[in-house]
Amino acid sequence: MKGATIMDNFPKYYTCLFNGVTDAIEALQKQKYAQAQMILIKVQQAAEEMYLADGDKEEEERAAAPKIIDLPC
Repeated sequence: MKGATIMDNFPKYYTCLFNGVTDAIEALQKQKYAQAQMILIKVQQAAEEMYLADGDKEEEERAAAPKIIDLPC
């Protein structure tokens, strides 16, 4: 992929978590502990929803794919 960055290879939930942790660290450095906690909780919930949504998409793709006969060995 021409013009793609390294971050393009990571799932969206990873980028969400990374950015949220960065924001929480900045809040901690300013001694805004409640804000840091809220950031971490929200970003964890958002990333979990993204992860589950990605899993649903993969399941749909598997269901639409041609079936391969499972052999007993």
